[in-house]
Amino acid sequence: MSQDLKFYQTGTFTVGNRLLDPDQRTVQSSLARDNSLTSGHRACQGCGEALGARYAVDAAMRATKGQLIAANATGCLEVFSTPYPETSWKLPWLHSLFGNAAAVGSGIAAALKVKAQKAGLEHSATHVIAQGGDGGTTDIGFACLSGMFERNDDVLYICYDNEGYMNTGVQRSSATPPGARTATTLPLGPQPGEEFGKGKNVPLIAVAHEIPYVATASVADLHDLEAKVTKAMTIHGARYLHVFVPCPLGWGSASSDTIKLARLAHESGIFPLFEAEHGEITSVRKIRHRVPVEDYLRLQKRYAHLFGSHPRPDIVARLQAMADKNIKRFNLLEDAA
Repeated sequence: MSQDLKFYQTGTFTVGNRLLDPDQRTVQSSLARDNSLTSGHRACQGCGEALGARYAVDAAMRATKGQLIAANATGCLEVFSTPYPETSWKLPWLHSLFGNAAAVGSGIAAALKVKAQKAGLEHSATHVIAQGGDGGTTDIGFACLSGMFERNDDVLYICYDNEGYMNTGVQRSSATPPGARTATTLPLGPQPGEEFGKGKNVPLIAVAHEIPYVATASVADLHDLEAKVTKAMTIHGARYLHVFVPCPLGWGSASSDTIKLARLAHESGIFPLFEAEHGEITSVRKIRHRVPVEDYLRLQKRYAHLFGSHPRPDIVARLQAMADKNIKRFNLLEDAA
């Protein structure tokens, strides 16, 4: 069960969390938290990935009573959390190659399955997650991920999507949106930034595999993120969670705007939040207050070329059309009532 929240309950410093039920209050520091990704890591200020990983893995740890193993692809999350010989992880954690986190997770799950069968159990008491960024997930690791889906391996794969290869110099990935400037999609020529018609939508590809559970989530709604992880850990078989995590460095945004950007991505329709089971969409997170895509774009320097001395309203209109398509496809708007 979830509780609908109103602005006056959380949106002012005067009231804060006091009008919420205790189990709905957001508490950043608590003895009840697992803090699986603890202090000492070297993420950039305002890093959405660090926040998303902390809450996702903590939720998985609580759901499994600490019986959890993680495989982690090479990338930002691995680099800033495990500078040799140090680590910020407080659970069994394996560093895989850039592209095989899903395969490593599948191997761990297979070994645990054999041990459980030898003990006369249907399922192992220890659970497995594999995680990586969009580069290691949608590009380099896509074949391993699809194989994990096809075999229905008992792994929750979590993709932290910051829409580019941020660790290696902000190059484009297949999750980079059209119009965005990266080191390999320069804001030049008739089609500045990333071209339209490229990339792939991995959440919908996961849905097409008809695996037991697929969901998208965002650091703008941590309760929703935790609830989806908790639900995923009650399901056996292949599961996929795609988390929207803004990157101040790569996006050219203020470190204080990370949550605002994630919220605008949802409220504009650019990043829909949904759940699917066995190939069917089962629920969506409605948009409460719809905003134009331009409100989201203007906070990011990677889109500055669309609003400069030679503005490109045609590209902004195409991005708005993409958001409108998402809103219609997933029925994201609140009912008129």
